[in-house]
Amino acid sequence: MAEKRKFKKRHCKYCEAKVEFIDYKDIKSYKYSLSERYKIMPRRLTGNCKKHQDMVAEAIKRARQVALVPYVVSRKEVVASPFDEI
Repeated sequence: MAEKRKFKKRHCKYCEAKVEFIDYKDIKSYKYSLSERYKIMPRRLTGNCKKHQDMVAEAIKRARQVALVPYVVSRKEVVASPFDEI
């Protein structure tokens, strides 16, 4: 029988910091939840709990509407670290 792989349990960094609300204007707080093409990363990669992942997604969507974060970057325009100029 094949054994299951055991991965390190990821913990929600927002729960550890006891964050109650994630503001869309504070880009530094949720920039690690975005990929290099500005897509929202899933919970299994970030380690966020359901409550805080929903808050992060809502904050990113609001920031996109206000033009603080772009929607999606094309494949030709991908940069190594999109938050260097911020």
